[in-house]
Amino acid sequence: MDVKQAGDLKQNLKKMFGFERFKDNQEKIIESLLSGKDTFVIMPTGGGKSMCYQLPALIQEGTAIVISPLIALMKNQVDNIRNQGTENDIAHVMNSSLSKAEMQKVHEDLTSGKTKLLYVAPESLTKEDNIEFLKKINISFYAIDEAHCISEWGHDFRPEYRRIRPIVDAIGKDVPMIALTATATPKVQQDILKTLKMKEPEIYISSFNRPNLYYEIRPKYKDVNKDLLKFVKKHEGKSGIIYCLSRKKTEELAEFLQVNGVSALPYHAGLEAAVRRRNQDMFLMEEVDVMV
Repeated sequence: MDVKQAGDLKQNLKKMFGFERFKDNQEKIIESLLSGKDTFVIMPTGGGKSMCYQLPALIQEGTAIVISPLIALMKNQVDNIRNQGTENDIAHVMNSSLSKAEMQKVHEDLTSGKTKLLYVAPESLTKEDNIEFLKKINISFYAIDEAHCISEWGHDFRPEYRRIRPIVDAIGKDVPMIALTATATPKVQQDILKTLKMKEPEIYISSFNRPNLYYEIRPKYKDVNKDLLKFVKKHEGKSGIIYCLSRKKTEELAEFLQVNGVSALPYHAGLEAAVRRRNQDMFLMEEVDVMV
């Protein structure tokens, strides 16, 4: 697609997302994708990676297939797009948790061309039924989020990610691909490009300097829970996330904070999907202050 056909990108940015200007390399990345080029993006968390595929998806014909390993992130992005004032059918998540009726609705919206962004986990993409269905729809491009999951040299390797290229080939659409990650060593970068077989990709690497973040290392004392409670109480009414090394510790710490008057909820892979969704939504809607 010719970049000129997409209209004024800044105008679309303002109209669809309410922002006056692009961050860092966003505009160049979007222009690269709209011109039909494979594009590889390394950008820090919070740098605006999702805008690099959301905006071009919304202003093009067809549906962008966004592949992501994080169900919570996919749901959050779909909710955000729908909250921009657009119809619910503009974006969907396709995964195994959908009921038969919900899946039918997704299929109908995709077939009719209403859906501009389809978020799918790599596990769902590998299912033969989904591959056959995707062959029938108009795809604008593929977006591979958390692309470092492709590499065995990466810190979060997922075998399903290495099947993405063969599946894309099986679907058989000659459309561009954008791969995005916040973290990739030179070795991982080369592995991503090789495994996805990206064709002469445009490569954009943003600065990882985050002047808005403050880093502090504190000594760990015997009673960590009490230290955390004291810190949270000191910042009462503020939002925060506490990371733990195990599900058990996550549950215990969330309960400890609750007992001591802190609005906190646990979040981990062992919780039922409905509970995870509820807890996530409550945190995002600021109904609870702390997510553990």
